[in-house]
Amino acid sequence: MLHMMLRPRWVLALLAALAIAAGFALLGQWQLERAVEQAVVVERPTEEVRPLAELAEPDGPTEQAATGQRVEVSGSFVPGDTVVIEGRLNDGVEGYWVVAHLEVTDAAPGGLPVALGWAADADTAREAADRFDAGAGGETIVVGRFLPSEAPVVPAADADPQSMTTVAVAHLINVWADYDDRPVYFGYVTAGDPAAGLEAISSPPPEQSVELNWLNVFYAVEWVVFAGFAVFLWYRLVRDAVEREREAAEEAAASGAATGD
Repeated sequence: MLHMMLRPRWVLALLAALAIAAGFALLGQWQLERAVEQAVVVERPTEEVRPLAELAEPDGPTEQAATGQRVEVSGSFVPGDTVVIEGRLNDGVEGYWVVAHLEVTDAAPGGLPVALGWAADADTAREAADRFDAGAGGETIVVGRFLPSEAPVVPAADADPQSMTTVAVAHLINVWADYDDRPVYFGYVTAGDPAAGLEAISSPPPEQSVELNWLNVFYAVEWVVFAGFAVFLWYRLVRDAVEREREAAEEAAASGAATGD
């Protein structure tokens, strides 16, 4: 096989195959560069405070454009509807959120959960919730980050059946007092300024996403495959030539043996 590869004819064929493969590789690199150049960076001004009315409506889904957006909303908190949600991480530390019920007044009317702050232990969270309920009422303005409702989670068998680990609007409307068939926002706001006795909730801006042109990426992979095939084709042609010579030699040897007989 090696002797066949070193023959001038096949050396020239190898050089031609490598040249073709290099051309295909360059085309693949060009396609990949175009995919990167044409990548669309989805930028949203999430840190610009916008009215909630521009982003969401009650009883409707949370649009992607609204997720993670800092918003301003006016309304009044409903006393007695403040709950403690456990198992919430704040900068990697597990603790509790205190979540209140805001009735929106400056947009389409509806209930909106507001995460007021974080506490490291349940007693501190419960005390903060009771203190907040005692002073709730009256018009207020909340500024924070708007996030979509989380899915409800069934408590463990040995846990309090009313305990919550997620900000699930579907669950909250069942524990809010006298909340039958009224509009509700299927999202919640993490307040920028925590309530008394609580720490601010760590709510960083969402990461900017990048959308590649996957058609160009596919073409780049295709050209790389073609480059490999060019070298493989040369190898197969050399192997076929070796096999033909071997068969011819075996036939000649057989013919000579027959003639000697």
